[in-house]
Amino acid sequence: MRVWWGGDAVGAGSPQQRALLAALLLREGRTATAGELIDALWGEDPPSQALAALRTYASRLRKVLGPGVLVSEAGGYAVAGLADGALDLHAAQDLAARAEKARAAGETGEAREGLRRALALWDGEALAGLPGPYAEAQRVRLEEWRLQLLETRLDLDLELGCHAEAVSELTALTAAHPLRERLRELLMLALYRSGRQAEALAVYADTRRLLADELGVDPRPGLQDLQGRILRADPGLVEPPPPGDGADPPAAASRRPAQLPATVPDFTGRAAFVAELSDVLASASGTGTGSSGTSGAEGRVMAVSALAGIGGVGKTTLAVHVAHRARPAFPDGQLYVDLQGAGARAAEPETVLGSFLRALGTAESDIPDSLAERAALYRSVLDGRRVLVLLDNARDAAQVRPLLPGTAGCAALVTSRVRMTGLAGAHLVDLDVMSPEEALALFTRIVGEERVAAERQAALDVVGACGFLPLALRIAASRLAARRTWTVSVLAAKLADERRRLDELQAGDLAVAATFELGYGQLEPAQARAFRLLGLADGPDISLAAAAAVLDLPAEETEDLLESLVDTSLLESAAPGRYRFHDLVRLYARVCADRDEHPPSERGAALSRLLDFYLATAAAVYAIERPGDRLVDHLEPTRHEGLRFAQGSRALDWLYGEGECLLACVRQSVGTDRLRRGVDLLWAAKDLAESGADARRYEATAVAVCDAAQAAGDHRTEGRARTTLTNVLLVSGRIQQAEREALLAMDRAADAQDVAAGSWAANDRGLIALHQLRYADGKGFFEQAIRGFSAAGNRAGEATTTFNLSRAHLAMGNVTRAVDIARDGLGLLAELGTTMRLANGHYALGVALTQADRHAEALGQFAEALTVFVLHRQRLWEGTTHFRIAETHLAAHRPAQAAQHAEQALAIGCIGGDRMRGNVLTLLGRALSALREVDRGRACWREALRLYEASGDGQAEQVRALLLAPAEAA
Repeated sequence: MRVWWGGDAVGAGSPQQRALLAALLLREGRTATAGELIDALWGEDPPSQALAALRTYASRLRKVLGPGVLVSEAGGYAVAGLADGALDLHAAQDLAARAEKARAAGETGEAREGLRRALALWDGEALAGLPGPYAEAQRVRLEEWRLQLLETRLDLDLELGCHAEAVSELTALTAAHPLRERLRELLMLALYRSGRQAEALAVYADTRRLLADELGVDPRPGLQDLQGRILRADPGLVEPPPPGDGADPPAAASRRPAQLPATVPDFTGRAAFVAELSDVLASASGTGTGSSGTSGAEGRVMAVSALAGIGGVGKTTLAVHVAHRARPAFPDGQLYVDLQGAGARAAEPETVLGSFLRALGTAESDIPDSLAERAALYRSVLDGRRVLVLLDNARDAAQVRPLLPGTAGCAALVTSRVRMTGLAGAHLVDLDVMSPEEALALFTRIVGEERVAAERQAALDVVGACGFLPLALRIAASRLAARRTWTVSVLAAKLADERRRLDELQAGDLAVAATFELGYGQLEPAQARAFRLLGLADGPDISLAAAAAVLDLPAEETEDLLESLVDTSLLESAAPGRYRFHDLVRLYARVCADRDEHPPSERGAALSRLLDFYLATAAAVYAIERPGDRLVDHLEPTRHEGLRFAQGSRALDWLYGEGECLLACVRQSVGTDRLRRGVDLLWAAKDLAESGADARRYEATAVAVCDAAQAAGDHRTEGRARTTLTNVLLVSGRIQQAEREALLAMDRAADAQDVAAGSWAANDRGLIALHQLRYADGKGFFEQAIRGFSAAGNRAGEATTTFNLSRAHLAMGNVTRAVDIARDGLGLLAELGTTMRLANGHYALGVALTQADRHAEALGQFAEALTVFVLHRQRLWEGTTHFRIAETHLAAHRPAQAAQHAEQALAIGCIGGDRMRGNVLTLLGRALSALREVDRGRACWREALRLYEASGDGQAEQVRALLLAPAEAA
């Protein structure tokens, strides 16, 4: 029993823990209750803490196997989501099944090779060393199966004329298993075909004596018959018998049910799913092509497909449509039943079997009473027939199992809101919402081409508001079709209001909310609470760690709850460890939270816990990126410790991966008592704006927080919000707007005596002054900021502003002083540790050295900066550094290198938005002109002039002069 992950062996724990894993794997996805697993591990004498031990083993295994593999289900456990071939046993079963098909088709060599590969998957005794009665029983079963496969492969060896090679192997096997008569029969035949008739007869004599001594019985008739044929030198022993027994299939009964509901006339899309399900049905009907390339009855299997998805996603519509297409392949009839699995009283299998048996022609008096007897009779009646069974709206696998046909040629389609992981051998299909194109096509078919074409954008808004859910689309389209005075825009406006959307999505007896209510009503209390509270968060999805914070539960318990919601199709697994709601399901979850969550304050408390988690974790990332920066000491305290990261790369993975969720959480704090923590989260996550990763959403969030703080009269929050807004405006090059926000930020910080915000606002005002060519003012602001940082003990902030002070001195012509100041700032940061801000120091020193005509040293500094910016995923700073490198190369009269780096800066983007893009284009034009690519250079200048004029930048005059100058002068 071994576990491999990504090519590496991983420990599966103690023998008992491995025995638990084996018990679950051998159930092939079916759920095992806790009681069954305790019996499997300990038998009739379990320890007093058996249940606790079982849970501990399961928890440890979940960590080993990764998310989504070991799931809790109905009070027990199951293994789900294993890829094809993940289990040796499954691979062996698949190879053996294909070998059996190949042999039946006369492909003896292919069958033999398949069995050889299947047997090669054994490595010693199966489940060696695993304790418990279940493992012992399975060891016996698997060994028996191995011997059966081995006997079959040896039989094929003899059919292919490999009798001489088989003798040695059979001799060893009969010694190891002396009472196994089939092995002795094969040995006798191999010896006879090898010309060793006497030895073959001696084997029979040994076998008869051994059986008499050990068991007191004679050899079985087949062995006795072989002995007689050898004595007679039967010519038929030389050649193998032809495959197959030539038996005719049983005749089909005359009763032919045709119970499928009518398919919808406007069925739209789903082509891939229709093709996939049709292929599975073809494998049962014998109309498809098997792995051996043959088709027909000999290749048939009993096929089961199980469709799962949220209510309203179109499972029944798709299944009925596919079933009607497949009717010709099932000439003996089609059975249908609504199992009412989402309702309060699901259909009982005994009742369903009774109706099926009657439909198949069984007399009422012949239908037995018990479930087991009815299921057995049902399978017997279907034997030899080709019948399609559609089991709609199933509750779980247990309800479905007795209703499945048991013979080849039949097939079953199952629909359910629950993934049928416990249905062995089923082809599982997770049905998602429609694609936007399919959704618009369905809406158009119902409403009419003319109305949709006249208001295409409004139609797109409608299908988007419906979340591409077929039921919602059908309801919305039906309402519009029934109201000729409505325009598509009227419907779009009604659906735009999220608070009213579910109320609008109902027509007649169809309602989206009612469909969701059926699934919600089946949840256990803990599941229902998780469903309600997780629906409150606004982010596009949610991580397991964040969900645990919302629910105030341990991660393992949270994962069990979330995976159980995934199994019910009320939640989606977006990626390992991440979960999301369909938009309409989220709205319904919020309705449930408003209606059912008690006390109501728990809704706000859940969002408060989420904000605490995000703020604490973002602060940890900020501290890793900027050691020595005291901003984290000035943030609002949290009750959640957040995540901790051993590596900076993991921290950045988290920040950029959670960016949209963080900003959504900040926006949800607007208008609540969480606003102060919200703005601090925005500030701690400033890299989302500075890197350009989420700059637009970041800016919109900062504006919303500014407005809310101003309305609340909270100067501290407003000062911090305007500081974050100033930062994003500077990154995008909007200097006039940045100046207005920085001035307000500085005033509000002073009112609130917020030293942290005030110091950063002063630094930002200095940067703005440099852009406006007010170098002396900039120098004064930088010195003010440095004093503030120094008083607060924020050495990282002091160093960052020192680099900006170097730029001010450089602009004023104090080149030597600028170089010295930049070196001072670098020394200060070096004491704090290598961080992203150290790259800003190298950058600033490189700019100063370029102005000092020390080009080689400057390029060395830029190379250091570039390495760190790339490592920390600061794309905009990476592009800006390429611009400075280009500047240095041009100053050193290397235009080709300058052009190359300028092009990289344009491709990546730079800090400063269109203004900086204009600078890059101007420089690139100079480099190209120096390379005698005059026309291309002038094209760059014309584009730069357009950007400068649009932003009102003073450098427009410089570019006009370049365009007016002769080519030689430029």
